[in-house]
Amino acid sequence: MFDEKKLWKDRSGHRLKEFGVYLRYILNGHLVVVMLFLIGTAAFYYQNWISTLSAEFPAALIIALLLGVFLTHSPVYTFLLEADQVFLIPLETKLKGYFFRAGLVSLVFQGYIVLMILAVLMPIYAHVSANGFKSFFIFLFVLLIMKAWNIAVNWRIHYYVQPSVYIWDMVVRYFINALFTFLVFNKANVLFLLIFIFIMAAYYWSFFVKTRKMGLKWDLLITQEEKRMASFYRLANLFTDVPKLKDTVKRRKWLDLFINQISFSQENTYHYLFARTFLRSSDYLGLFIRLTVIGAVALYFISFGVGQLVLSLLFIYLTGFQLLPLANHHQNKLWIDLYPVSLKHKTNAFQSILLTILYIQSSLFAIIILVKGEWLFSVIVLLSGILFSFLFVNVYSKKRLKI
Repeated sequence: MFDEKKLWKDRSGHRLKEFGVYLRYILNGHLVVVMLFLIGTAAFYYQNWISTLSAEFPAALIIALLLGVFLTHSPVYTFLLEADQVFLIPLETKLKGYFFRAGLVSLVFQGYIVLMILAVLMPIYAHVSANGFKSFFIFLFVLLIMKAWNIAVNWRIHYYVQPSVYIWDMVVRYFINALFTFLVFNKANVLFLLIFIFIMAAYYWSFFVKTRKMGLKWDLLITQEEKRMASFYRLANLFTDVPKLKDTVKRRKWLDLFINQISFSQENTYHYLFARTFLRSSDYLGLFIRLTVIGAVALYFISFGVGQLVLSLLFIYLTGFQLLPLANHHQNKLWIDLYPVSLKHKTNAFQSILLTILYIQSSLFAIIILVKGEWLFSVIVLLSGILFSFLFVNVYSKKRLKI
């Protein structure tokens, strides 16, 4: 006989165990130390920035717009597998308890994120408001209720097939979340809040009535669950091998301009392979772009010269460290071993590609500082970045990869 409680216990237990295994590798890595340093630096500048705010600063509006994003994005962690769309669809009516527990777990995890975001934004509100931190727990309670409402509405939306329904729901819920949060932080009249509560209840009820006779869209739920796990696997893959990780590749024909610069010769075989892999893989190219943009923005707003130097080197280290798996990206492909090319060319090709990437990032960081008019620190950051990149590739990466 089917037992949905046992199914939930097995699925949730297996997933939490899997998270625990990979988190041990992540929390033991150098990346955590670097991130703690970055968080400390960001907190220092954040506190200094808050002290410069005037009483007229629109804190409630800024907080509402930001919290609206985190409240609107409210997925349900179902722990479903690909095979479930075959074996569990006939049992959908018996899975109400399973999905209710999934909603509760989603509320706990996402509620913790809301708590962290509110803790970060609350100093802005306390600085411009006479209430200070007195209303923190009241705000948190209200936000958790709104998060529960968003999760419930988002679940009902998964009964629809039309993509337009998902888009309009996101737009409407963001508007409701942002405006209601703005009224709460502005301590609006209770009557206005009650009107919004009625609107939120009516919004959910309208979807509930329309979908109670519909069936869940299992393929969409499973696809979303696989995407969430793929994101976690990509993070864990930076610290250890993850067998379940699936590569995501895009053609990106417009980047062939860079590939065409590589001459067709036997010694450039691996050079061509690694270049193609970096430019086509969303993991590597996306990671490089994200870290470069975040580092550039941080450098633009930091005025302390030594801080700029340290921060640029930290981001170069983060980029280089997280691109190290590129060296073994094709290790499980047997046809690579058929190349009539010495392994020495493979090592040289990887080091050359990685060095070029880090040199480009160092140059971009130096340009950002030069735009600010600080040409001396721009030169220092460029030379330091080039030297650090050279040592990272030729010393650290060799020991790390044992090549």
